[in-house]
Amino acid sequence: MNEPKFAETTADLLTPADLAEMSGIDFIEGMRTGLLPAPPIARTLNYRLTEVESGRVVFEGAPEFSAYNPLGGAHGGWFGTLLDSCMACAVQTTLPKGRGYTTIEYKITILRPAFIDTPPLKAIGTVVSSGRRVATATGEMQDPDGKIYATGTTTCLVFDL
Repeated sequence: MNEPKFAETTADLLTPADLAEMSGIDFIEGMRTGLLPAPPIARTLNYRLTEVESGRVVFEGAPEFSAYNPLGGAHGGWFGTLLDSCMACAVQTTLPKGRGYTTIEYKITILRPAFIDTPPLKAIGTVVSSGRRVATATGEMQDPDGKIYATGTTTCLVFDL
């Protein structure tokens, strides 16, 4: 697999006009292969896109010390960011050329803590419904043995780019 190419400045990010010229799945797959730049937040929080198909996206990541809370484990925002990313990107894979989304809301439930010695977790986003104006998806973070660390749901607003 190609290593991700991260956006270094805002000039490296695609514009809405650029995005309007490709389907959602082509955009997300382009980030996975390194053809398109990955967002800087993925480097900051140590996660990467590993699988893409229509209606399903997988990120893999492990918390680093910089994402720790005062109690010595991964901050809830680390879980939230990975789940928001996998769920919303799964929605994007279902959208045709010229359409985009924004997250309206998401909810996560953290079931167990993650630490530096926790094996890399997969954040799996799966679309439940993708309509003309609204899309929903679920997410699940699990370790290599399938043990669940966190779950989530999202609602996204779909619009013309």
